[in-house]
Amino acid sequence: MRHAIITAGTKGLGKKVTEHLLRKDYSVTVTYKSDEKRAFSLLEEFPEYKTNIQLVQADVTVKEDMERLVETCIQRFGRVDFLINNAGPYIFERKKLIDYTEKEWSDMIRGNLDAVFYLLKLTIPLMRKQGFGRIINYGFQGAQSASGWIYRSAFAAAKVGLVSLTKTIAYEEAEHGITSNMICPGNIVGEWKEASIHESRGIVDEETPIGRPGTGEDIARTIVFLCEENSDMITGTIYEVTGGLDVIHRHR
Repeated sequence: MRHAIITAGTKGLGKKVTEHLLRKDYSVTVTYKSDEKRAFSLLEEFPEYKTNIQLVQADVTVKEDMERLVETCIQRFGRVDFLINNAGPYIFERKKLIDYTEKEWSDMIRGNLDAVFYLLKLTIPLMRKQGFGRIINYGFQGAQSASGWIYRSAFAAAKVGLVSLTKTIAYEEAEHGITSNMICPGNIVGEWKEASIHESRGIVDEETPIGRPGTGEDIARTIVFLCEENSDMITGTIYEVTGGLDVIHRHR
């Protein structure tokens, strides 16, 4: 049975990814940072997949937590096939770089770039032994071309760095059957993060060119496709799942 590590996989976009991988009969180890009650409700929500779910409390900015995460995963499931780097801190307040504190800058870089480095170091050797692996990182619309994103300087800088890392890993690990790709979600907010495409069909979103809100399922189904064995020809690719919305210029 293929096994996935999904950081922050108990709510939001991560939860929808967890759900879709479970429905494909994969097992999952998902992390949560602090909301234990919400995390364990996952077991109640998907009782038929209870034996395929492992919950681990972890902070992706802490190297020791990442080491414990992978150790716990291997102890129970013995393998790591998919690494879904869903977690990543984000500052919702809109402010320019000059107004960021050093801690805010550090948190953005550590949580969105360094955390991926830790997990790659821990999981790639396992994937190499298996001769198979799928790495999925998250970015933002425009990240591939290093677009500036007003009021999101630290987050954007970390994700642009992650674009290069995503592509480099694709080159370095291709010979081992490992692919590395990035998903860039559009403006998926609030309850739509855990919603289905069907639920969004009846809603008009005038901002998004396709005319409906983006959902967690839009992201999850793309990730599931990239995780398939026959998707090995797709690597080093940056997928924008935005419905045509120009996300980074919405607040210019």
